Amino acid sequence: MEQKLILSTLPKTWIFDLDGTLLKHNGYKIDGHDTVLPGVKEYLATILPEDRVVLLTSRTDEYRDSTLRFLAESGIRYDEILFNMPMGERILVNDRKPSGLDMAVAVNLERDSFVLASVEREK
Repeated sequence: MEQKLILSTLPKTWIFDLDGTLLKHNGYKIDGHDTVLPGVKEYLATILPEDRVVLLTSRTDEYRDSTLRFLAESGIRYDEILFNMPMGERILVNDRKPSGLDMAVAVNLERDSFVLASVEREK
């Protein structure tokens, strides 16, 4: 059964972890190179141009240049990327609009398996 994220028509901020979510977890260390997970490019292509894409990674500055080069060569869309993030949980805290619209959504995926719900925007 396909799941859907039902979202408002407002522009969004998408926040993605890098390793194990968009790229093979630690592939750059284990294989000596990064690998984009199946379905990632296609999914990112569905994100509207007015939306923002932020990437988070625990990768240190040692891997910054090679990571940025790989993302560019692979055509991975993002607007901002933050390196040196802690390895623990990522906690998103936001408010609720007076209309009742929750302004935070969290999705947890199985590592190295980019199976994300399709997005449906309210009309």
